[in-house]
Amino acid sequence: MKLKYYIIALLGVVVISCQEKTRKLPYYNTSDFVPFWETPEAETFHKIRPFNLVDQEGKVFSEKNLEGKITVVDFFFTSCPGICPKMTKSMSKIQEEFKNDNQIQLVSHSVTPDKDSVTVMAAYAKKNSIQYNKWKLLTGDKDEIYNLGRKFYFVEEDLGENNDSSIFLHTENFVLIDKNRMIRGIYNSLDPNSMQALAEDIKVLEEE
Repeated sequence: MKLKYYIIALLGVVVISCQEKTRKLPYYNTSDFVPFWETPEAETFHKIRPFNLVDQEGKVFSEKNLEGKITVVDFFFTSCPGICPKMTKSMSKIQEEFKNDNQIQLVSHSVTPDKDSVTVMAAYAKKNSIQYNKWKLLTGDKDEIYNLGRKFYFVEEDLGENNDSSIFLHTENFVLIDKNRMIRGIYNSLDPNSMQALAEDIKVLEEE
């Protein structure tokens, strides 16, 4: 009888392992995050548009830096007294877990770029032990950052509301982008379970 239960348990482990290996993430084409399960045509499906911003070392960061990388994206500001420090702690945990994985990068956009200069971003990076080769802090043109956040990363889950840069962008969401600049998931950075799901989904993407 004990052998029977051992065999059943072993089969269960095998099934779970196989399911994990074959699990796929959906694609997202719209801000309502309706999942799309088929592999889309890369040229016609929603993807992050071309852009030019500047990182904490004053170097240009563009859409070309997203290609070939799995990227976790968020939007924050360095003087935020509320959710941003918690978001930074969540992102720091992702940095630590994947610190030796060259496929993974983290990208944080300032929503107050007029205040978050390269110098300010560099100081913030130093204060929070942000590794430059893993995690980029971006600043630049405010209209471009807000357009990217709302119209391309869908970071506010705003269901298509047409907010411009005069409406402050503030959200705790992290967005997962694949190597083709397509959205594959959105996560609440203040929820430990959601952050665990993000880490697991990153590993799934690596197997694609």
